[in-house]
Amino acid sequence: MELYAASYLVPISSPPVAGGALAVDNGRIVDTGTLAELRARYGCPVHDFPGCAILPGLVNAHTHLELTHFPSWKIRKGIDYSPRTYVDWIIQVIKIRRALTRQELELSVREGLRICLEAGTTSIGEILTDRSLLPLYAGSGLAGRLFFEAIGHDPVRSAELISELGTAVASFPAGDFLPGLSPHAPHTVSEQLHQDVRRLAEKHNVPRIIHLAESREESDFFFDSTGNIAELLYPHVRWESYLPAPRRATATAWLDGLGVLGGDMSAVHCVHLTPSDAETLAKRGIGIVLCPRSNEKLAVGRAPVAFLKKLGIPLSLGTDSLASNDSLSLWDEMRYLLDLFPDVFTPSEVLAMATLGPARQLALADWAGSLEKGKRADLLVIKLPDPQSTGEGLHEAVIGNGELIHVILSGRFTDRPEHR
Repeated sequence: MELYAASYLVPISSPPVAGGALAVDNGRIVDTGTLAELRARYGCPVHDFPGCAILPGLVNAHTHLELTHFPSWKIRKGIDYSPRTYVDWIIQVIKIRRALTRQELELSVREGLRICLEAGTTSIGEILTDRSLLPLYAGSGLAGRLFFEAIGHDPVRSAELISELGTAVASFPAGDFLPGLSPHAPHTVSEQLHQDVRRLAEKHNVPRIIHLAESREESDFFFDSTGNIAELLYPHVRWESYLPAPRRATATAWLDGLGVLGGDMSAVHCVHLTPSDAETLAKRGIGIVLCPRSNEKLAVGRAPVAFLKKLGIPLSLGTDSLASNDSLSLWDEMRYLLDLFPDVFTPSEVLAMATLGPARQLALADWAGSLEKGKRADLLVIKLPDPQSTGEGLHEAVIGNGELIHVILSGRFTDRPEHR
C-alpha cells in the first residue's frame, strides 16, 4: 500500500480536500481523506506533492484513434485539400481511409494511445471501425469503452454485420476495456440496421453511441432527401438505390419514431438540434458528448449548450479525431469550451465534463472519473500556479494554468521506468 498526497485532492464527486491524500493498494483506491488522517491509519510510504493537486485521470468520451495520423496521410496520399463543406470532409476521409495499409492503421492507433496518455487521458470512449485492431488497446495501459461501428444500407451485408458484431461482443476479451456498439449516424445506417443494433445492445447489455445532428447537411437530407448527402455522399459510396423519400422530419425525430432512442445511449455533437429534438433526447435519457473544437474546425456551428444544460441533459467532452481537431488534449477542449461559452459553465462543471460525466455516460463510473474508494488509481498530479487557490479558483487554475507533471495508471507512475 502507498499514500499519494498533495496540497489539494480534487475528487470531482465531492469538494476538494486541502492537504488531501488517498491510499492505494493493488492498483485501487482504498481510502481518502487528509494526509494526517491516512498517515495515522496506515504505516506505508507516502508520495507527497506539495504545491500540487491530485485529480482523477481524464475520460475522453469520443475518440477515433485510427485517424490519429490523418494530417500526414493527407499529404502522403496526395489528397491534401481543404474541404469546403462537411460532406466534402467526409468524402476526403473515405478516400484516404481506403488507401491505408494495415501497418499505417496500427501505427496511427498506437500513436493515438500514446498521445492520450501523455495528455492525462486514462480512459476513452473509442469508436473502433476495424475490429481486427482490438488487441492494440489491451496492452496500452489505458481503459475505457470500445464501440464497434455499424454502418451501411445493404440488407444482406447488414445482416452479416449484425452477426459479426454479436460474435465480437460476446467474445470480447476481459480486461481494462469493455464493449459497446456505435450505429455511425442516422443517414449512414439503414432503418433495419438501427433497430438491429439496438436489439443487439439490449441483448448483451452494452451501451450505444451515435453521431447526431452534426451538420446542416444532415438536417436538409432528413427533411427532403436533397443536398450534399444525397447528391455527393450517397453516389460516392454507391448508395443511390437507398436514397429515401422525403421524410419531413429531423434526424432525432426519425430515430425516435424507429424506437431506437433510449436505453444506455449517448449522442455526439448535437449541433443542429431543434428545441423539440433536445426535449426528446432529455425525455429519452440520452447523454450528449460535446466536441466544440471539431465543430468549429469543420464550420458546422455550435451546439445549443445553454438549452441542453437547462434541460438537465448529461453533458461530457470528447476530442473526436485529428481528422477534425488539432489535438487529442481534453485540457485544450476544456479551455476552449470555457472561452466559447463563458457564462454557461463554471470551471468545476467543465472539469466534471472531462472526468465523472463521461465515465457515467460510457458506463465506466464504477472504476473511473472520480477519486473514490474502490476505483482504479488512475491519478493526475497537477502543479498549481498558485497553491492558495480555493473553490472555483482552484478548478480554474487547474484547467487554465496547471502543469501536468505525473500520470499514474493503477497506482504506477507512467513517467518513472522503475514503476512501470
